[in-house]
Formats: sequence, structure tokens, C-alpha cells
Amino acid sequence: MNPVPFRGPTDVAAAIPRVAAHLAAGGLLAYPTETVYGLGSRAVARDVEVLATLKGRAPGKPFLLLISDRAMAEAQGLAFNASADALARAFWPGPLTLVLPGGSGRLPDLLRGPEGGIAVRWTSHPGIARLVAALGEPLTSTSANIPGSQPAPGAAAIARDFAAAVDAGQLLVLDGGVLGNRPPSTVVDCTQPGARLVREGAVTLGALRRAAGRLAP
Repeated sequence: MNPVPFRGPTDVAAAIPRVAAHLAAGGLLAYPTETVYGLGSRAVARDVEVLATLKGRAPGKPFLLLISDRAMAEAQGLAFNASADALARAFWPGPLTLVLPGGSGRLPDLLRGPEGGIAVRWTSHPGIARLVAALGEPLTSTSANIPGSQPAPGAAAIARDFAAAVDAGQLLVLDGGVLGNRPPSTVVDCTQPGARLVREGAVTLGALRRAAGRLAP
């Protein structure tokens, strides 16, 4: 199965029906984001389990959710405290992942991290934001790489690394071009009143502090 062109508005519009049908049938997706290429699925338990197997994900290490607007996160029962609200207003859409409480009974526990929250990002990649909006539900995400290796820079590398899944029709690859060396998203835990930096990435600690004040280590 050849990668599907996904480089501009015309490509995106043509790809959306095919992607929607593939995901509805339980398939997995590889796609570009504003940071690195991701692997994803629908946010349902069975599909997330299949994704974890494909990725070789360690037990207890969750995936994040990509959304197309804040309302989509709130529709899943995820809650924004004052810190999360300030950070979301400052940096969404963009490469900031917020770990939020809530979502019980609506999102699979496989997505929940050790702190009890679920990681969410409003993607600023125009094609993926349009795709997620068309799906009407979040898309799970993890970097498109075999554990221990660097994220694949483009569709050809993903098709090579996950050739068996591609050949079997399990994994559909969207070709958004080569992304280059980009930092991952910054991750902030907002499950408690005081926000805590989990990983510094594209959004710097200084920028976070200007938006939300002091962050716990």
C-alpha cells in the first residue's frame, strides 16, 4: 500500500474519506505533525492496544491525543484548571502537550499516565487539524519510530520500518514530506493546581513561565 499524498489542501481533502474509512475499520495511521511524524489510531481501547503492539510500546507508557480544538478535549470530559487554561490560551494550537485530568468512562485507561491524566495537544499542523476535525474525535499519537531509534523523517522511512503492517493493509501512511530535525512537543502536567514541566521541547521553560507563572520541577 503506497503512501497517500498529504502535502496541501487538495491532497488533504482527497485523503480524508480514505483515512476515515481506514480508521473506522480499526486500521492504524502514520501522519505528519508540527513536530515529528506520528503513529495513531482512534481513541478506543482495542485500537490503542493494536497500536501499542505495532509500536512495541512498554506497558504503562501512554499515548497522547491530538485534537482540532479545545472543545473536542472538553467533550471527552477532560478538565482545564487555571494553569492549563493559561497555557492553552498562550500556546494552542501548537507544540505544547498538556496532561489533563478527567475523561473517565469516555477514553480508554491505556491513554492514562502514571499521574492519572491524559496527554492532549491541539495540533497546529493544518492538514492533521483538518483531518481530526473531519473525524469529529481525537486521534491518538506516538512518534513514528521503533523504540530506541530516532523518529522517521518522512513517509518512505516509515513504510520501510513498518513494512509488514503497511503490506498487510493495517497501517496507512500519509506523505507530508520530509519534516527535518524538529524538537518534540513540550509536555506539562496539569493534573494538579500547580503545573509541572515533564519534558521541555519546542516551547521553552521561559515561555511557559511567562504564560502560567512558576512551574514545579
